[in-house]
Amino acid sequence: MTVLEAAKGIMRASGNMKQWVNGYPSEEVINNDIANGWGFVVEEEKRIVGYFAFIPSPEPTYARIYEGEWLDDERPYHVVHRIGSTPDSHGIFAAIMDFCFSHDPNIRIDTHRDNLVMQHNILKAGFDYCGIIYLESGDERLAYQRLPRK
Repeated sequence: MTVLEAAKGIMRASGNMKQWVNGYPSEEVINNDIANGWGFVVEEEKRIVGYFAFIPSPEPTYARIYEGEWLDDERPYHVVHRIGSTPDSHGIFAAIMDFCFSHDPNIRIDTHRDNLVMQHNILKAGFDYCGIIYLESGDERLAYQRLPRK
């Protein structure tokens, strides 16, 4: 859980105080990711420097999108959740996206409105902003999708 605690620190330092609160993501959530084959780590020189979940559709919270629409709402997709890295690591998001797009070219992702670093990375990776989704808790998230490049 060290990588995810470090990621929380990065969020807080950049002004994102409302995402990943109240113990989220818990050890139970991460263990569930791993048990389902969705949890992955990024290693650098035999040290874990990143974590992410790569989950096949459907994502229940993506069933309804507000103030926009998905680029493609017909084909199966994968969702990337719970991305975290250590503060001294670089290129982790790009490495995660390379892995994900090598497995599925139709990817969705969301982030908190205050997570400006993640929004920048998402757009830099070629995602399109699609609208707003709401988590089961009722919290709002900005939603993005990237389809295969032509």
